[in-house]
Amino acid sequence: MVVKTRAFGEIDVDEEKIITFPNGIVGFPELQKFTLLYDLEKGQSVGVKWLQSLDEPEFALPVMDPLLVKPDYNPSVEDELLKPIGELKDEYLLVQVAMNVPSDLTRMTVNLQAPLIINAETKKGCQVILESGEYPIRFAIYDILKDNKKKTEE
Repeated sequence: MVVKTRAFGEIDVDEEKIITFPNGIVGFPELQKFTLLYDLEKGQSVGVKWLQSLDEPEFALPVMDPLLVKPDYNPSVEDELLKPIGELKDEYLLVQVAMNVPSDLTRMTVNLQAPLIINAETKKGCQVILESGEYPIRFAIYDILKDNKKKTEE
């Protein structure tokens, strides 16, 4: 499938790389087909990926693994909320959080309260809103990323 995107130009998406969010994502229930894009040279372990909509090529959401900025991130999610994406096995569980990247990068945040949970086996995902209040909507990450980068360069 070939998709013309605003941020990445024309991309060819393998059918096996399509992730379906049956209920869409928060604020965009009509967007249900996505793919995850990242810099191939840096690999999947790189911080920023893009959740690129295949329904609306203008929409791409920067996302990242929350463990890169909050190693103890372990939200409790009701099983009922995860039913639409199939039985989750640890080896197929992929958790991402949406990033907010303003022009002033020192104000960069991630939303730890509404993780995107993807079942890599079924290629289905959902975004859940955690009710506990344990995790913030705007978790500042600039200094954490800067420190992480320093550690990897040492």
